Amino acid sequence: MILTPTGLRFHGRKLPCSIGKGGVKADKREGDGATPAGIHKIVGMYYRPDRIRALQDWATPIGNMDLWSDASGDQQYNLHVRRPYDKSHEVLRRSDPLYDLILVTDYNWPNAVAGKGSAIFIHQWRRPGWPTEGCIAFQRDHLRWIAERIEPGTRVIVPEAMSD
Repeated sequence: MILTPTGLRFHGRKLPCSIGKGGVKADKREGDGATPAGIHKIVGMYYRPDRIRALQDWATPIGNMDLWSDASGDQQYNLHVRRPYDKSHEVLRRSDPLYDLILVTDYNWPNAVAGKGSAIFIHQWRRPGWPTEGCIAFQRDHLRWIAERIEPGTRVIVPEAMSD
């Protein structure tokens, strides 16, 4: 997969997507809203079993207790955690559909550097063109199409200077 200014190229298709409101940055920082430049790998897939079926046998269901730590100074920073967790975090089981299907990248994972950014996922977008907080987001059917064709280790290339 390679990100371009007009979408993500994958398996001969170019799929429209949204990136972080801070653009693409090589020097990603927690909270800057940027999508990190680099070559990242898919290391996990989470899904809401009450809303969609597992698209791969290695996908993990999202339960009520599932969170993702974005607490920069914590030892669990940028890792999957479970309730109770009293530090800053993302709730994986959301009321909206954004995290019904999540592809986890290895950006700043698993040995995270404090402040370099967390929860860099590939997920469903709010609507076309609506920026993310640093993730890459797709319309629902395109995200599912990607998820059905990837495997752990699939590369996501995010160039600092993008070209088609």
